[in-house]
Amino acid sequence: MSSVITETSEDRVFKALAAPVRRAILDALKDNPQTTTELCARFPQIDRTTVMQHLKVLEGADLVIAHKVGRVRWNHLNALPIKAIHDRWIGPHAAGAVDKLAKLKAGLERG
Repeated sequence: MSSVITETSEDRVFKALAAPVRRAILDALKDNPQTTTELCARFPQIDRTTVMQHLKVLEGADLVIAHKVGRVRWNHLNALPIKAIHDRWIGPHAAGAVDKLAKLKAGLERG
């Protein structure tokens, strides 16, 4: 009996976030959408084709939403998948750490 492991949307987000340049692209989109040309100008160390490949990975992970206006492609950050990862993986662990710190503080105050 073989088991098939399918890639989830969460897997695609983690894979997309694994590359430093893709994280830098998301940082660049944090405050406002940008055209592909603007993003290429921000990353002169890589060519336009490579920027487009990274954007395709980010779109596949639903981290970037792109739309065209005429011949211009606008790229928008979609932070919802990052929030979902935070809610699933970071939030619960942080809450546990905060609880431990509260218990430690209470213990130290009791003497």
